[in-house]
Amino acid sequence: MKKIFIGIDISSKTLDICLKIDGTIQYLTIQNELRAIGAFFKGHAPKGAVVAMENTGRYNWNLFEVLSGLDLSIYVLSPLHLKRSLGLSRGKNDRVDSLRICSYIEKNQHESIKWKPSSMSIQKLKILLAERESRVRMRGQLARQQHDYRLMKSLGMDRELLKLNKKLIEAINAQLKKIELDIEKCIMEDHELKGKAELARSVPGVGKVVCWAMMAKTEGFTTITDPRKMACYCGLAPFDHQSGTSVRYRPRVSVFADREMKSLLHLAAMSAIRLNNELRTYYRRKVGEGKNKMSVLNAVRNKIVHRIFAVVKNQTMYKNDLVLS
Repeated sequence: MKKIFIGIDISSKTLDICLKIDGTIQYLTIQNELRAIGAFFKGHAPKGAVVAMENTGRYNWNLFEVLSGLDLSIYVLSPLHLKRSLGLSRGKNDRVDSLRICSYIEKNQHESIKWKPSSMSIQKLKILLAERESRVRMRGQLARQQHDYRLMKSLGMDRELLKLNKKLIEAINAQLKKIELDIEKCIMEDHELKGKAELARSVPGVGKVVCWAMMAKTEGFTTITDPRKMACYCGLAPFDHQSGTSVRYRPRVSVFADREMKSLLHLAAMSAIRLNNELRTYYRRKVGEGKNKMSVLNAVRNKIVHRIFAVVKNQTMYKNDLVLS
């Protein structure tokens, strides 16, 4: 049987494809449209072919829709992972990128995790969270602009601009409220997600936004099931840094992390240490022992991740062991 590997470089309008059949390479470019994608796979990808692509967000959606109904080995690669695996490389264009994707999956297929279609609820959740994040950033930018309007006071424009700015913020707030209601509705309509959300929110410091993001990143706690892997993904796990006997640093977290998730967990940790629970007791004890506050706070973030995964795995609500006075 022929060994067929397909590497796809995705853009908003086109797909650059490297088709490798028993070592023979062929390049194609097709439109990023359902009909064109379906026609390509019908003619070039028999059962058992290996398909690989980078994760480019919404530009993957047409591919996912077609591939979900085909019996192929499909891999969605991390762009950073792929880039780091290339070593020394020169030049870049869409054709070269498709070849690099194809070559990578040919060498590393057995070490990579196959892609599985997300449930409809998870797909909706991810889209709504992306829209929410976009509007949060817009609101932050508008709020920062307000500080600059005082510079225009001499021109008599500050009041008018401030009024327009506030109207935009009010409109964005209304949209955020609607999106958050839609997210809650999406979770409540899925019995499995609803149960996991209730369990996750029972952990001190974990609010609705942290819960939503955690479920989206883990596909409802199915793609990432180990809390240590999630902690590593969020940039919370410390790693050693030493070489021989002369180079040795204290363990530190990696810069390769999901910064959005890390930021949300930081807010969760700040909230947890203000509440009357064992995490607050732990934080105060360690700080009292002379530990660095940020190191202890990172440990609290790590503990929150482990507690979320524990309650979801055991299907039990979190119980605060601290005796409240």
